[in-house]
Amino acid sequence: MTRAADPDGPRTERLPPTPEPSTETTLRMAPVTDNDTRPHRSGVSVRTQLTLTVALLTTFAMLTAGVVIYTVESARREVAVIDGANEELAELRRFGETGTDPATGQPFTEADPLLRAFLARNVAGTHEMLAAWLGDRVRLRSRSPHPRVIDDALFRETVQSLLTEGGAKRTDTSEGEVLVTVQPVVGGDEDAALVVVSFLDDERESLNELLRTYLLVSLLAMLLITGLAAWQGSRLLSPLRSLSDAAREITGSDLSRRVPETGNDDITALTRTVNDMLERLETAFVGQRQFLDDAGHELRTPLTILQGHLELLDASDAHEVESTRALLLDEVERMSRLVDDLIVLAKVRRPDFLSPGPVDLDELTATVLAKARAMADRTWVADEMAAVRVVVDEQRITQALLQLVDNAVKHTDTGDVIAIGSRSDGRTARVWVRDSGDGIPVSERTAVLERFARAKVRPDDEGFGLGLSIVNAIATAHGGRVIIEDTRGGGACVAVEFELEETSWPAS
Repeated sequence: MTRAADPDGPRTERLPPTPEPSTETTLRMAPVTDNDTRPHRSGVSVRTQLTLTVALLTTFAMLTAGVVIYTVESARREVAVIDGANEELAELRRFGETGTDPATGQPFTEADPLLRAFLARNVAGTHEMLAAWLGDRVRLRSRSPHPRVIDDALFRETVQSLLTEGGAKRTDTSEGEVLVTVQPVVGGDEDAALVVVSFLDDERESLNELLRTYLLVSLLAMLLITGLAAWQGSRLLSPLRSLSDAAREITGSDLSRRVPETGNDDITALTRTVNDMLERLETAFVGQRQFLDDAGHELRTPLTILQGHLELLDASDAHEVESTRALLLDEVERMSRLVDDLIVLAKVRRPDFLSPGPVDLDELTATVLAKARAMADRTWVADEMAAVRVVVDEQRITQALLQLVDNAVKHTDTGDVIAIGSRSDGRTARVWVRDSGDGIPVSERTAVLERFARAKVRPDDEGFGLGLSIVNAIATAHGGRVIIEDTRGGGACVAVEFELEETSWPAS
């Protein structure tokens, strides 16, 4: 049956029927698990990325340095070759200006003896050859690894083109590229000149050999630097791996794992921060778990009572309804007080549990005493009051003292003495509640500070055993402690003691 859509109400559409699964094809799906603890990586670890980065930067720096060295050294050697050739020509001019042969003492009348004497006295450079050109060819030359260059046609053609004016010219020969520098010499009937042959390919090969040595040293240095980078990266990232392992091992039931702290660098600071975070998480989870355990344990009985009475309640019997109502309201009130106490204990380790501020301790003591007088018919006494200003949470300290007063009322009778006082010795401050009641045995003074722990109580005491644990929690939050002592004539004196801060000053 199809219903008409309401124009003012929500519209509904008829959905198509769900198709039946096909019997021809079966789709299998892998089970999904939520507890996969395997580490998920992007593919390349941080250590590898750091190592590759250092290797690439080192390679780039060394290659850049190699290119710069090659360019600068090549230009320098080009200039050195030209300067060497010019120096040979200058030496020839100085030699010729003397006009006489140093060996024979005879003056030079022709170019041939001048060139022969010059070649005999001068040594060519490493990649250089000195040659005496007479007529149409080289008649005399210095020793050289490339003697056949003088027979090269291009070389001869280049020399002949420079015989008249002199100068220098590059040319390609069978012995490679050379720089031919010619200095004409006047004397005799035939053309004469000093030829300086600079073998440029030899200069470049020498530079290439130097560059190959540089590349080999650079490669070894890059391997060493990369290895050191990998080792250092592994060492620096070791705390992060420990942090990752600790994070994977942390579960909802175990938050006790901590990361070892070594060194004093940024990663150590991160490790310390993570450990502090784990401490806070563990504290929060423990408090939550304890709250749930305590609430579940203590609320089970009143809830069972409520359920039992409601199941057996005869609604037609007005008297039974009224009596059951009163009983259930009493149980609800007890549960409400229990929940309030448990909430206080659950908040103890929260940062906002305390709101400290300057408080006059004597005024606080007097205020608590005034509030306590209305709680029961007892002989209320004011002990000494410390005229000092302290930095505490006034509401929490008042709550702790009133809790101690409530305990004292439960363990005393009408007319018994209950005293409230405070004292300071300049370093610590103490507030206390003293009574002349039943007292607390020495063997139980530690246990009564725990949750739901109770010493011997009176039959009409309907407490939960949370009072002193709340007082102890408030004292601990202030950095103090709870002290339980005997009093003269019986009874107990329960005090909260905490250290004074340096900003404390006498009350006005």
